[in-house]
Amino acid sequence: MMEVEQVVKVELPKEITEDAYKAIEMARDTGKLRRGVNETTKAIERGQAKLVIVAEDVQPPEIVAHIPLLSKEKNAPCVVVPSKKNLGTASGIDVPTSSIAITDAGNAKDLVGDIAKKLERLSK
Repeated sequence: MMEVEQVVKVELPKEITEDAYKAIEMARDTGKLRRGVNETTKAIERGQAKLVIVAEDVQPPEIVAHIPLLSKEKNAPCVVVPSKKNLGTASGIDVPTSSIAITDAGNAKDLVGDIAKKLERLSK
């Protein structure tokens, strides 16, 4: 049986995590976001998620462990970032959030595409 930490902890270049925060900020202003585990999960299952971002510091990790797996199954690019506090801030709320799905990238469309290509190259 695979441990949850093995699923959630993925070493990504810092550039990708910074781009993910930037994409969230751009999509927040010109597109559409889904915040929180339930909303993120629904967006992925419905095929609406253009980019999924999950915080690594969620306790217990089981709360978000299904998101990277579901994202892979539904071909939604998924980025794991270090901080749920920074994730909440980037999405425009004053509370930490465990995960975000960008469902409409707005002006971040090109950036989301770049992140997806980088993730695809890393997974090969």
